[in-house]
Amino acid sequence: MRVAIAGAGAVGRSIARELIDNGHEVLLIDKDAESIKPERVPNAEWLLADSCELSSLEEARLQHCDVVIAATGDDKANLVTSLLAKTEFGVPRTVGRVNHPNNEWLFTEAWGVDVNVSTPRIMSALVEEAVTVGDLVRLFTFRQGNANLVEMTLPDDSPYVGKPTGLVPWPENCALVTILRDGQVYVPDAEQPIEAGDELLFVVSADIEEELERMLAPTAHPGHA
Repeated sequence: MRVAIAGAGAVGRSIARELIDNGHEVLLIDKDAESIKPERVPNAEWLLADSCELSSLEEARLQHCDVVIAATGDDKANLVTSLLAKTEFGVPRTVGRVNHPNNEWLFTEAWGVDVNVSTPRIMSALVEEAVTVGDLVRLFTFRQGNANLVEMTLPDDSPYVGKPTGLVPWPENCALVTILRDGQVYVPDAEQPIEAGDELLFVVSADIEEELERMLAPTAHPGHA
């Protein structure tokens, strides 16, 4: 897979190293000459250019990229880069970094962003995930398909403690993906029981989240009808 990353700062370089370690081709783009440091990621391609300029993206041959990651520290630049990548070059997948939470609402398909990554939101979700029992915590939003990755730590008094997953009446548009228990990852099957304290990861449509939360932890949500 060929990936272009706009923004060769610490974030962009870290992403590049990870992708290269996983066997992908990476092009790092930055308009600041001081950020062009090939020795930091020697196996990447480097381009001194402004990713908001169409001519720069033509020079980068963006049409041959499978993914574009807009990872600069400027939300406006990330939006413009994503939009150009999607509309002018037909890049199949775009990922936009959100620096300021107030701008998150802009990072949608309308601006060419398939997936937005908000560091403040992720950190908040991870904190909630670590301390919350009986509440759904949204970890990630899939812009395509109107679905979310959510987590719940199953409380002791859940009516489904000890029941096999195949006997749990999961709502429609809800899929149990993984069970985390005692440091182990379990792929659920119909005979796999769920236990108190299990961390359950679901992919679920947004309008089903309350129903799922109410079903698994009714005592924690007595106010829901």
